[in-house]
Amino acid sequence: MKELNRLIINGGVLSPAELKYICETAENLGLDAISFGSRQDVIFPDKIDQERLVAFDKIQIVEPNKTSTENIVSSYVSADIFPSTSWLTGDRYLYILEQFKHNLKLRVNITDPKQRLVPLFTGHINFIASEHEDYWYLYIRLPEWKKTQMYPALIYSWDLDKIELAIETILQEEPETIETVFELVSDAVDTNNRTVDTPLEVPFYPFPYYEGMNRIGMDKYWLGLYWRNNRYDLDFLKAMCDLCAESKIGKISITPWKSFIVKGIPIQTKLQWEKFLGKYGINVRHSMLELNWHLPVDDNDALSLKKYLVTNFDQNDISTYGLTFGITNYESNAYYFTSIVVEKNKQPELQGDFVVRDTYNLLYAKNFDPNTREYIMHVQDVDKVELPGLLMELSQLYFEQLGTEKEIEKPEEIDIKEKKQEVVYQCSDCLTVYNEAYGDVTQNIAPGTSFESLPESYVCSLCEAPKSSFKKKVLVK
Repeated sequence: MKELNRLIINGGVLSPAELKYICETAENLGLDAISFGSRQDVIFPDKIDQERLVAFDKIQIVEPNKTSTENIVSSYVSADIFPSTSWLTGDRYLYILEQFKHNLKLRVNITDPKQRLVPLFTGHINFIASEHEDYWYLYIRLPEWKKTQMYPALIYSWDLDKIELAIETILQEEPETIETVFELVSDAVDTNNRTVDTPLEVPFYPFPYYEGMNRIGMDKYWLGLYWRNNRYDLDFLKAMCDLCAESKIGKISITPWKSFIVKGIPIQTKLQWEKFLGKYGINVRHSMLELNWHLPVDDNDALSLKKYLVTNFDQNDISTYGLTFGITNYESNAYYFTSIVVEKNKQPELQGDFVVRDTYNLLYAKNFDPNTREYIMHVQDVDKVELPGLLMELSQLYFEQLGTEKEIEKPEEIDIKEKKQEVVYQCSDCLTVYNEAYGDVTQNIAPGTSFESLPESYVCSLCEAPKSSFKKKVLVK
């Protein structure tokens, strides 16, 4: 796997001015594009002259094969636009991220369990928000550990950096259990811990649609942008940063899905943004089939395989709503964080000109929920041509079991009644539902208004797709 220069972006959050400086740096190094990594960092996708990097001291660059510095992953990108813990606002994330002043030796995740866009458990140190204001669960999986273990205390928001640094310090003692870590950290630092009174509950949410222009409240929008090849044109990005400055937008957020989101676009500048996207020919209507894949950076084989699989899904009209897919290989040491994983096997060592085709394994997360951190092997050593059918089989299995486990766990809540049918209309782009019984309060559509009587100018309340994008669905209740 090719090693590339990475730029540390604390929590995946940067200002338009910082992104523009990065683009200018890349341009001066002879590049025409930058990429994004799964840990919300920026990557230079092409080889550059290392000596020329010295002149650009305003950004923190990690050179290839150097693992001394790690990036913080955060779900700041989800704040205010996806489900969230009530006290964890965007401003709170920024205050917390500001604590971390030292170069991290361990991967740190700071996440909200109620969002689905950013994985919770892919760090060595995973801080996950609790329902107690300013207190976090801590799940640890040190580099030599095989499993993630829960720290036996809730951590105070303003102790996160202190705790992480203490854990880095005790690494030389090679602690093997969470109890040992707890004792060593407690001896090393004074903290404002709190007792864990309830276990962490991670509710299941389908994977969100994170692209296009979408409304926040009544007077703001957020914009998600995604490039299939993960090569973001520098000229476009620089012009976009200038437009952010004009629109008084302070932050841009990188996602772990090799995309980025701009929040807080004022309603009065929406048309200006749409014209800007049109000028550069930007497509913001990729289907969920496109957006729910995670690929290694700058891996043309993985990109080609994804296109092959997505084309097969599309031709067979397969729904993958709620599922996520990852492509990895035998060289990868990354933790899985998708519902389904396509794992490429190592080819056997052969002599002469004998060539064998690649084979793959298919794994899926328990209950198709990557937050369970348990993966089940579905098939091994299958050929590429077998993958579409097997993935469709897994997708069907997902929809068949969806929700059944809760019914088994809580049989007393099952109320056997006569099944009723209800007709709704669903947006094909973002899956928002229009229910005639409720109308649409955001557009002054009264309850009881039939879909047919909606004006032709009606648009989706979330992504603003036209009325023609809605499809009739029959729900059985």
